[in-house]
Amino acid sequence: MTPLRREFSLFALGGLIGFVIDGGIAQALVRLAEWNVYGARVVSFLAAATFTWWWSRHQTFAHRESGRDGRSEWLHWIGLMMVGAAFNNGAYVLVLHLFPALRAWPAVAVAAGSVSGAAANFLLARTVLFNTVKTEV
Repeated sequence: MTPLRREFSLFALGGLIGFVIDGGIAQALVRLAEWNVYGARVVSFLAAATFTWWWSRHQTFAHRESGRDGRSEWLHWIGLMMVGAAFNNGAYVLVLHLFPALRAWPAVAVAAGSVSGAAANFLLARTVLFNTVKTEV
């Protein structure tokens, strides 16, 4: 497996785990703690994004570095993931606008948004944050 393919596979796995964390926390806060859906989503997003940052730092891009301390790297990661979220939501809206019949099947637009957001997140993480291959000391 090529290094790029390995990175993308690990990124996808981390994203899947992050999705489970995100959805699980949001669901638990709404159903069990009676939070509103928006407050729950802020907490669940931050928890999932923190996990995916850790995963990317120690698994996906373990052979790369950002040149930042942990706190700065995490903050940068959160910002980049928000850019990916904009791609995700933009693709969702665009698909529904271009294909009005899909309003009855929004899961298709969600899938398009997810693919768009994941691709943007991967490219941003690899080229902007973890952009330097570690050198042996």
